[in-house]
Amino acid sequence: MPSPPASPPGPAALRVSPGGLCLMDEAVSVSVSGLAPFSEVAVRASLEDEGGVLFQSWAWFRAGARGELELGRAPSLGGSYLGREAMGLLWALRPPPEQPRRRLAKRDVGRPFGVAFEVFQGREPRGTPLCRALSPRGFMAPGLRRLPVREGRLRATLFLPPGPGPFPGLLDLYGSGGGLVEYRASLLASRGYVTLALAYLAFEDLPSFPDVIELDYFGEAVEFLKKQEQVQSTRIGVIGLSKGADIALALATFWPGIQAAVSISGSGVNSFIPLKVKDLTIPPHPFDLSKSKVTGDSELVDYSEILDDPRDPATWQCRIPVEKSLSKFLFLSGEDDRNWPSQQFCREAVRRLQESGRHVEFYCYPGAGHLLEPPYLPLCTASFHKIFGVFVLWGGKLKEHAKAQEDAWQRILAFFKQHLQDPPVKCNL
Repeated sequence: MPSPPASPPGPAALRVSPGGLCLMDEAVSVSVSGLAPFSEVAVRASLEDEGGVLFQSWAWFRAGARGELELGRAPSLGGSYLGREAMGLLWALRPPPEQPRRRLAKRDVGRPFGVAFEVFQGREPRGTPLCRALSPRGFMAPGLRRLPVREGRLRATLFLPPGPGPFPGLLDLYGSGGGLVEYRASLLASRGYVTLALAYLAFEDLPSFPDVIELDYFGEAVEFLKKQEQVQSTRIGVIGLSKGADIALALATFWPGIQAAVSISGSGVNSFIPLKVKDLTIPPHPFDLSKSKVTGDSELVDYSEILDDPRDPATWQCRIPVEKSLSKFLFLSGEDDRNWPSQQFCREAVRRLQESGRHVEFYCYPGAGHLLEPPYLPLCTASFHKIFGVFVLWGGKLKEHAKAQEDAWQRILAFFKQHLQDPPVKCNL
């Protein structure tokens, strides 16, 4: 008896699950129904940043026998990435060709990005889409409060989770690019930490290149955190990226009351600007700008070879003596870091901690660059450094960097949970 004819496909429909607002670090499932069996379709993702610049990615797929398609199960056969990658369209987002070094960053964390998914007939995203859906991706969980802080010298933003707490406190520091960066802090606060995003360079009245950086400024931020009613003052952590990572290590070493410190793409030495710690001044690690390289179209600057070897005894006075600290440490770096050799430098700091019997975890990711951000933010291999006034090379390979960001974020959350939330704190998220 012959098989009955296949039912004609219905109107194509695109579904993003979970629907509604998701945090930027949360995975979603994208599926399409109502396609012709085994048909070829292209799926495009796009979002506009806060400057109106359009980031896009796309991939083409072959639908199943029932005209269905799920991006996490069906492999991309071409486009911005290849293979089975449920979140590939997000981490593969790219700026337009005329602005190839545009970095996707979030300045107003109170407003989510709107990611549009569209489905097209054929192998390229051309013509009128068969269907589309909008997925808002935010940085603040419901009920999270954002409070600007201008107390004494402090230039910061405080994020308070909903509920009475008490919650552990986190200090969040970004790198030498300066400004007040809030998006990682708001995501951490969304996971149940009172988080203070602290500016220390090139923001309001803060200079871009001070003659000296005073650790007391960061200590004041720690004490401010401890005074908050919702903060469990005996459970304080610090996280930093790049230059901010080195300051995070210095805080954990010299300032009392830091239980856990995360260094992302740090160096373990004091870099570029003298660091004043009470009556001690740690000089900057020796560097030679003549060793910087101009690459590509003569605009990109590669600084990865300007720092002297950290194993040279002549540089040891520039080390941050982390081995003297009682804090717990997590080091994260990428093997394709083109800003500085964070892998080599971190290994030296980790070795000293291990020899002193301290708790330290270290993960170095093949193919990952310098800017290890929260997951699903796209790779930025180079961007304009407003303080240096040049385009700086960061490094990283697309898929490897994306996988590193996913893994690193989970390790950060697990590390802080283990050392700051044991036993778990009450959180009404």
